Amino acid sequence: MKNRWIWQFHCLICAAIVLSCYAHSVGANDNKTQPTDFIELAAVMLKDGHHDRALLALQSVDLGNKKTDLSRFYTLQGLSYLGLNDLEAAKDSLQLAVKNGQKDPSIFIYLAQAYFGVKDYKNTIGAIEKAGALINKDAVLISMKAESYWHLQQATAAINTLNEGQRAFPSDFRFLKRKVFYFVELGLYQEAIRLGREYFKRSNATAADYVAFGNALRLSREYKEAINILEVARLQYPHEEMVAKLLAHTYLDQGYLNSAAFILEQAALSNPNLQAEAAEIYRRAGRLHKALTLNESISDQKVKLKQRLSILLALKQFERAANMESSLYRNGLLEDQDVRYALAYAFFSSRRFPEVNKHLEHLKSPELFRKATELRRLMEVCKNEPWQCA
Repeated sequence: MKNRWIWQFHCLICAAIVLSCYAHSVGANDNKTQPTDFIELAAVMLKDGHHDRALLALQSVDLGNKKTDLSRFYTLQGLSYLGLNDLEAAKDSLQLAVKNGQKDPSIFIYLAQAYFGVKDYKNTIGAIEKAGALINKDAVLISMKAESYWHLQQATAAINTLNEGQRAFPSDFRFLKRKVFYFVELGLYQEAIRLGREYFKRSNATAADYVAFGNALRLSREYKEAINILEVARLQYPHEEMVAKLLAHTYLDQGYLNSAAFILEQAALSNPNLQAEAAEIYRRAGRLHKALTLNESISDQKVKLKQRLSILLALKQFERAANMESSLYRNGLLEDQDVRYALAYAFFSSRRFPEVNKHLEHLKSPELFRKATELRRLMEVCKNEPWQCA
């Protein structure tokens, strides 16, 4: 966020102030003093985008010389620090520029940027207001002012500022978009939904906009409206993976496993990496044969084999599960103690007791050690009273 503000403002106003400083130096008389030469050099460097070189030139300025233009010096120094994203230093320099007589109202825009970057939101608002009429020429400034009010927990002032931005820039939909999210955070969901629909209708909304709004509603547990928004997005952006994933997880939040799995299955046609997640949700939904079918197409062997083992156990196909031993070993999955216990259980259920002990002796975690002890007890029961294990 900080970098975005810096870049937008730097491109917007920096040239104006630097050119002003440069013109001042060119218009000076021919008998320049050494400090003026270094200030002029810094102005040229800054104009060309060489912020570090500008600071280097300014280091040679004699600040004790009464002829040194301190207003210009600190202005150029502040702009250089801004260009290097050193916001604390920029703030200090720009404050000194104002203190030493800088009258250009653009200086307050830069101060606002620096204040905002260091999260001093009260002074951000104060600096923007001192910029006078300039605020009405840039939507970014109004947006920054609204966000500062929001951070200060002055919601009414923030929304009023966004309304001012809408009136000043009727074709800029950033203000409407921001209001949508403010209303969501305030818990005013119906108003947020109304404005959200207006935003999607009037603006060139992107898939990312739908995802952001849908996720905000989801996090607020407004699942029905989140699904409505995301279903629209899915129709408009059928190949956008993030839309499909968020919609699927919103269905999952409500326990609609089959709907979630189907959406991910469809999305997996474009991105096969989603196949495993779709299969896993089908497994959780109890659609084990469907899960097993999808599992066949998973390219990641470790993911495929681990999931396949759990599906076969759920299907009570213990012989097939036990016969995966060599594949699990080759892929390093027997290092996972949960996988090793699952394989031991498959051997136990297949009455292949010698293989069971071979795997149980590797289990170390307390929970799995407890389960291993129980399996050993059951094997003894089966050996001594086979009729109980029939």
